[in-house]
Amino acid sequence: MELPIYILILLLGLCVGSFCNVLIYRIPLGEEFVKTSSHCMTCGHPLAWYELIPVVSWLVQKGKCRACGVRLSPQYPIVEAVNGIMWLLTAVLFWGDWLTVALYCSLFSLLLVLSVVDWRTYIIPNGINLAILLLGVVRLISDFGNWPTYLIGMASVSLVFLLLHMLTGGNGLGMGDVKLVAAAGLLLGWQNMILSVLVGSVSGAIIHSIRMKHGAGHKLAFGPYLAAGIWLSALVGQPLINAYLGFFGL
Repeated sequence: MELPIYILILLLGLCVGSFCNVLIYRIPLGEEFVKTSSHCMTCGHPLAWYELIPVVSWLVQKGKCRACGVRLSPQYPIVEAVNGIMWLLTAVLFWGDWLTVALYCSLFSLLLVLSVVDWRTYIIPNGINLAILLLGVVRLISDFGNWPTYLIGMASVSLVFLLLHMLTGGNGLGMGDVKLVAAAGLLLGWQNMILSVLVGSVSGAIIHSIRMKHGAGHKLAFGPYLAAGIWLSALVGQPLINAYLGFFGL
């Protein structure tokens, strides 16, 4: 019985991954992404249904537009595949807790879009942060008995980030980062949020230092690293925190 549901979730994840690609390309351009049909970003060729099959269409067309022949970015199948795999992994880890599966699958897709957009533009879209905040509201309502955990999670790290933003005049941390940790903190709670920021900060410092040695500039898109920390905390944060506390007998 589990296998058909796993397959369904994987397929849904692939399809949502296709929509993630739409958001990744259109949000920075300010283009409408709900009513406007999918089209080639170069020639405007409207895509038929058989050109929109996640991963498969890109492979069949050999990574080219059928109309103009321009090469299509491998981002398309990569984003679709990664989103599908992460949705499947979420279902495996939280099998039976379908609210958490729905919340965390949605969270990953939003973090995926946020990461690519921020990596390219150094801007975290407000709409993405708002969507994550709404996921947090759902979690708060569904687990209202533990409301302090979520509200403290929303305020704790975000207030520190806001202070850093003000002290550095926005050069250290952007408001997008502040809003992201506030929204994710409401969804994950304060313990997981601290872990998220720790993972994001350490990974960002290490990876960007390596990139700088290979010619990258000093400017850092912090969103993707925060997103990685948030996602790790969502999946395995509580077991890691419990193991850490247990190690010290707490």
